[in-house]
Amino acid sequence: MRTISYFVGIAGILFLSLSCDALKGGVTIKGKITGAENLQAFIDKTIIGKVNVVLDKTEIDGTGSFKINFPKGLEAGIYNVRIGAKRMLMVLNGSEKEISIDGTLESLDQYSFTINGSPETAQLKDLIQGLQRQQKTANDVVTFIDQAENPMLGALVANMVFGQSPDYLPLQKKAYDKLVAKYPKDELTTAFGEFIALKEQENAAAMSQQLIQVGQPAPEIALPDPTGKIRKLSDLKGQVVLLDFWASWCGPCRRENPNVVAVYEKYKNKGFTIFSVSLDGLDDRTMSRLEDPSMASAYIAQGKQAWIDAIAIDKLSWPHHVSDLKKWSSAAAALYGVNSIPRAFMLDKNGVIVSTSVRGSQEIESTLVKLLE
Repeated sequence: MRTISYFVGIAGILFLSLSCDALKGGVTIKGKITGAENLQAFIDKTIIGKVNVVLDKTEIDGTGSFKINFPKGLEAGIYNVRIGAKRMLMVLNGSEKEISIDGTLESLDQYSFTINGSPETAQLKDLIQGLQRQQKTANDVVTFIDQAENPMLGALVANMVFGQSPDYLPLQKKAYDKLVAKYPKDELTTAFGEFIALKEQENAAAMSQQLIQVGQPAPEIALPDPTGKIRKLSDLKGQVVLLDFWASWCGPCRRENPNVVAVYEKYKNKGFTIFSVSLDGLDDRTMSRLEDPSMASAYIAQGKQAWIDAIAIDKLSWPHHVSDLKKWSSAAAALYGVNSIPRAFMLDKNGVIVSTSVRGSQEIESTLVKLLE
């Protein structure tokens, strides 16, 4: 009887121990964030295209430390840690027990922190930092999305990096298909599918209004360069060409130029070049408003010099720079339906349009590499 009582007692202790462990289940999110002392930390559920839902909040103590426990755990999904105006995203797989974040409030949204207990969030952090430091390219991002074991992580990255680019809709759809396969009824899957459908509709509407369509031969442009030499777009067949519309007076264009230069320097000896069309000069509308029409030539000369100076200052070292110095009355801009700049088209080696809008070194490079291959 003593033996039976002994084992019954041991069984009871084990049961109580297991019960206590069960009560300690769930997930705890804690952090030590320098600069966040005496603020509040919020944990939100994030759904692509939807308003975040606040799950819980807590006070941050005088040392910048906080802790939030979810006794029932958190299901697989995307979550937002929000402190003041700063926030960071977490991707959870549902098996996490304790997640710790160590960093500063100032750099929280730059993903410059240490995180333990959430492998997917650590992968997201490393990718974002690599992009910020220009250590990773658009091709690296595509590979990351393709190889992500957690389809929620792949979908989030696809949306964050390429969400507004119609050229990457096939990649978004591929990420969505993986979500459907693993999480067919999840709210995130439904929302991401709705987002993609909306982008497809917007892209189709925009494409229907464009003069230039993907798959058509690029219309000829033959204009003078700064020395007066006529340069033709068709002379560049045999190379992949970025047809870039810009102007010296265009702030966004000037900010985009370093991206264009970076890609050119990397691929100029591999079959890639750039054909730049400047919208500097004087357009018909402005000319008609001149009180003294004889001043038109002076304005045009001024625009030409600004164009030449910008080429030098921004180190646009390729030789194919052209302009008719007619600003918004540019014949080339009208031919390609360009009504805002910067605007860039990508042409394959046969002079066929493969993209009607590429921006940023990552997107340009990703499109370019496929054509060079």
